[in-house]
Amino acid sequence: MQLTFYKYQGTGNDFVMIDNRSNFFPKNNTYLIERLCDRRFGIGADGLILLENHDNYDFKMVYYNSDGNESSMCGNGGRCLVAFAKKLGVISEIAEFEAVDGYHYATIDAENIVSLQMKDVSTIKNESNFTFLNTGSPHHVQIVTDLKALDVKSEGAKIRYSDLYGTAGSNVNFVQQLENDIFAVRTYERGVEDETLSCGTGVTAVAIAMYESGNAKSNQIDLNVEGGKLKVQFQKNNGNYTNVFLIGPATFVFEGKINLVF
Repeated sequence: MQLTFYKYQGTGNDFVMIDNRSNFFPKNNTYLIERLCDRRFGIGADGLILLENHDNYDFKMVYYNSDGNESSMCGNGGRCLVAFAKKLGVISEIAEFEAVDGYHYATIDAENIVSLQMKDVSTIKNESNFTFLNTGSPHHVQIVTDLKALDVKSEGAKIRYSDLYGTAGSNVNFVQQLENDIFAVRTYERGVEDETLSCGTGVTAVAIAMYESGNAKSNQIDLNVEGGKLKVQFQKNNGNYTNVFLIGPATFVFEGKINLVF
């Protein structure tokens, strides 16, 4: 069977995109998904995303990590899927879709800058040396003094597999403040089990954590990741973070065909 796929990246977080509106893709074939994401033996990506029909919204997002397992929400993947839906003619400038964490609203402009509404956040765990919160995916946020020199894969894995988070684990974000309301972020992603160039739910978590801790004063925060720049904006009302938007580019890389062997 020959599969047409599309490659997208959002600030270096890259994805294999598949139009699965006809429901042809073997969604339970973990080995196949892992193989497609493999950077040596497949297409290569941090994850694979299916665009599917939805009864009430423009489309449905089904996201798999590069290990082949369906996962929690991916912010950069959601932004890229909006750009993909625009390319397919499913949407024009506004999108409403369902992901694993529920309903999402997004806009996309002529330069493919996508503003994606993320889930509200009401529960934040503040400890002496880290913050934990869920922005569609679980995130550990920790401030460091020399982000550039940090071994993110090694240090991130220690936290991800620690007793703090049990068998489910957590994504891990290391943060360094650059200026007022500007932060550099590097992220270890579970499911990829390595550092990625960007993580959308991760920078969303960092922005909220930095505001909650008093390290940021504005409700619009700039995040510098290894793959580029993102913005997060939000409102805080009665301890709840609402109207949370992840903003940044979603870029088409290439289209291709691959022969599948089940």
